Amino acid sequence: MILFPAIDLKDGQCVRLKLGDMEQATVYNADPGGQAKAFEDQGFEWLHVVDLNGAFAGETVNGAAVDAILQSTKNPVQLGGGIRTLDHIENWLSRGLARVILGTVAVRYPALVIEACKTFPGKVAVGIDAKGGKVAVEGWAEASELGVIELARKFEGAGVSAIIYTDIDRDGILTGINWDSTLELADAVSIPVIASGGLASMDDIRRMVQPNAAKLEGAISGRALYDGRIDPAEALALIRNAKGQAA
Repeated sequence: MILFPAIDLKDGQCVRLKLGDMEQATVYNADPGGQAKAFEDQGFEWLHVVDLNGAFAGETVNGAAVDAILQSTKNPVQLGGGIRTLDHIENWLSRGLARVILGTVAVRYPALVIEACKTFPGKVAVGIDAKGGKVAVEGWAEASELGVIELARKFEGAGVSAIIYTDIDRDGILTGINWDSTLELADAVSIPVIASGGLASMDDIRRMVQPNAAKLEGAISGRALYDGRIDPAEALALIRNAKGQAA
């Protein structure tokens, strides 16, 4: 079980959006590299990064900020947002990413995801962002008619390392993770699932270490960490204790 601190990048800065709206961005740190190092110093072992501008543009926009993050932390980093081709994937992995997250392309061109998994084994995750139970694409700006589980099942057996599942209706507003739909997805596929969107407090951390959530790879936290609603030391100790009891 991993708690992934999140760095969302907009115009080179660490921000959090409200409900995925680029016009509702709160800037938390103008130094992404410094923020990455701070998370490492707090004891986190992974980092989740999203190029928000890139998600809308369909190509990397905050590349310099991501490079600064990679140079500032020893922790493995996963990146999503604007990664749409095999060349994009190869470029980022060569720059030191642990894995890429494919979102829009997973809906538009699922065959590319499958090919990427073969070419870069263990390095490809799929981001499934849902609004009203349907998958959203292009930086959450467009809704599709595709159901979450329907999309996830397209990648069974393909070698996808994880599915990052975000409930857009909860993202950035601290209402708590949608555990019901997250666990329903985790039950429906063999691919490890990471919960995202709305993690609000230590109650969510306590929920994620319950036995029926053990199938999850972990959860992502953004605003709750930045606002101090989650104490990193307490959260990580809870997770360590749960791992010890399960071992």
